[in-house]
This record gives sequence, structure tokens and C-alpha cells, in this order.
Amino acid sequence: MRQGFTTGSCAAAAAKAAAFMLLTGKEMEYMTIATPGGKEYRAALLAVERGEGFVRCAVEKDGGDDPDITTGALIFATVSYGSSDRDIVTIDGGEGVGRVTKPGLDQPVGNAAINSVPRRMIEEGVREIKELFDHIGEMNVIISVPGGEELAKKTFNENLGITGGISILGTSGIVEPMSTQAVLDTIRLSLGQKRALGETSVVIAPGNYGVDFMREHYGFDMNEVVKCSNYIGDALDMAAECGFSRVLLVGHMGKLIKLAGGIMNTHSKVADCRMELMACAALEAGMERDLILQILSCVSTDAAYEIVRNAGTEKPFMDRVMERIMGHLTKRVAGRYEIECVVFSNVYGIQGASEKWETILT
Repeated sequence: MRQGFTTGSCAAAAAKAAAFMLLTGKEMEYMTIATPGGKEYRAALLAVERGEGFVRCAVEKDGGDDPDITTGALIFATVSYGSSDRDIVTIDGGEGVGRVTKPGLDQPVGNAAINSVPRRMIEEGVREIKELFDHIGEMNVIISVPGGEELAKKTFNENLGITGGISILGTSGIVEPMSTQAVLDTIRLSLGQKRALGETSVVIAPGNYGVDFMREHYGFDMNEVVKCSNYIGDALDMAAECGFSRVLLVGHMGKLIKLAGGIMNTHSKVADCRMELMACAALEAGMERDLILQILSCVSTDAAYEIVRNAGTEKPFMDRVMERIMGHLTKRVAGRYEIECVVFSNVYGIQGASEKWETILT
């Protein structure tokens, strides 16, 4: 199936192109950027507009074979000269880009919903052009998506506290097709390849966060980790079919907390219950009623966990979470192999782990 590129990649390509056209006065039809996932993106430029001290252009979002509601949307970047002589790049959202109204998300309250990786991609692209032409001074970038407010109604943004438009997202810059059968076939192939090479232990992670965590903290190459997307239960069954003797599941709290409720397909369209499950663990950890109600109103697991930490109850809280997760994992595995688990946060690091998880790494 054909890969696509994220809204973050589109925004970065448009911003880099607009900066180039602003500094050179030349026209461009395409701009190439390197994505964090290692794949080059050659984006066609549309709707180029010039004005006094600014250039605006767009890149059309192509989600590949993924059924993404933003496919076909025009992601605009307007790059202009700033008033400061400091060598800075400012990034903000305009029409159709959401704004954060609740804490606990990738961006602080008040910021445009342009996540950290796309922000870095945008800034790196603009700085590359600034350095190429020895430009010193402020440049401002505004990302906009005409029609983005309507598109956002088909997303979970409102529930997360993001209003006024879509989010500019992406960790790898690449959209992987999410056909259910294609994903399951890929998981099975990845596990089968490792088993064919004689490996008896395997690390499974839902997505890029888990892969990045294992690489940064334990030196794992991304090819050593099998990504299972939301299909944790299916991946565990496949590991048994392939004949593995030990499996380590590594994932972000936002995904793996659902396992505490026995939810083995963690897609938000299938089930959520993140805050309800965290609230249950908080109750069992002895937290006060008012704090538990605060957890229920959170929009992210990091925000909820901060409440737990501030109350000084993270150990009994995570003990209960891990007890429930391991109970459901053990039931699913049904003695077919040894299962261990690590739950982490990008903010707090390892939050909980089963007793023998490190033995699989060694």
C-alpha cells in the first residue's frame, strides 16, 4: 500500500519553499524535505502568493492509501520578515489550525496545535534557507488550513480541548496506510522474519513512541522492535503462532492503560476509557475524591499522572495499574510464552514495569 505524508511534512515543505521564494524572489514548483522517518518528500507547490515582505504557498495533503480525513486539504505556510534583528523563527497557526485550550497536550494552553516534531521540521527548513542566503533576522511562519475548522469536527480535537481547526501532526513525517488487514499482515510478516532468523524473544511496541523510547534508552535499533499499531491482542496471538518463548511489550501510558481494562485493540474508535481506568487505579491507591474527579476531567494521561505524582501516590497507583495490565496480558497469552511489559511516558520515563522485563533485554 502507498505511503503518504503528514500534515507536518506538508507544513514544513510549504514553509521552506516560502522562505526560499521570499529571500530569492524566484518562483518554485517543488520543494524537497527530509522527513524524520528518513524518506525524502518532494512536494508540489500550489497557490503561490507574494506581497510586501511575505510569500504564501500551499502543499496538498496526500495521505497515500490511508483513509485520512485531511487528504486533499491545502496546508498553507506564510513566511514573512519579522521586526526583530534577532536570528529567530517564530511559528504560529492561522485559519483552520486548532488552538490548545486544555493542559496535558503536546503544546501548552494558548499555542497553536502544531506539535513538537512538525514545529522542529518547519524551523529547520526555514533556518536551512536562512543560512543558505546568510539571512540574519527574524522570520515569522503562519500555518493555515482553509476548511480546517470543518475538518476538525470529524476528529477528536474538541474532546481533547483543541478548538478552531485541525492539528498539525506527525512523528515520522510519513503516513503509514492503516488498512486493518494490511497492518495485521505486516505485523505477522515482521514477527515471522525475526523467528526465521532464530530469535526466540521479541520486543513489541504499538508505535513510534515505543520505538523511540527503546532506541534512546536501550540502544535498540528501530528494526529490532515490531510495531503492532493498535492491534496488541492480535500481535500477542501471532507471537505465539510464530513460536516465540518471550515477549516484551513496551508502550506509552496513553495506549497501555487501556490494557488495564482488558482492551486489546487500543484505537480510540474502538474504546477509550483512559481516564476512567486511571481514576479507578487512583481510587485503589487511596487518592481523595476531588483529585479523582480532576483525573476524570483530564485530556491526556500525562496530565492525569501529574495529579497522581503531586499527590505522592504514584507507586501504589502504578502497582495497581501494572497488576491489572499483567493480569489481562497473562490471560491473553494463556501460558504460551513468557510475557513482560513496560509502561512509559515521554515526560516521566518508565512509570511501571513487570518484575522480569529486563531479563528479556539481556
